[in-house]
Amino acid sequence: MIAVAVLLLPLLGLLLYGMDRIEDRLTARPPEPRHVGGRRLRLIPGGRQHTAHHAAHRQHEQQPRAA
Repeated sequence: MIAVAVLLLPLLGLLLYGMDRIEDRLTARPPEPRHVGGRRLRLIPGGRQHTAHHAAHRQHEQQPRAA
């Protein structure tokens, strides 16, 4: 009977370890999606027909007026 107990100890240890790992997986929060992280790409302004008009208008407004 002692021989059976000694042979079952490693098996029960592995069973407890495996059940602990499974429990941790089931109760853990899901990982955050990749798109949640900080924005790494910068958009380049342009692609619209009236962009050049707006840029020229802004330059005209920023010029100092002579008195």
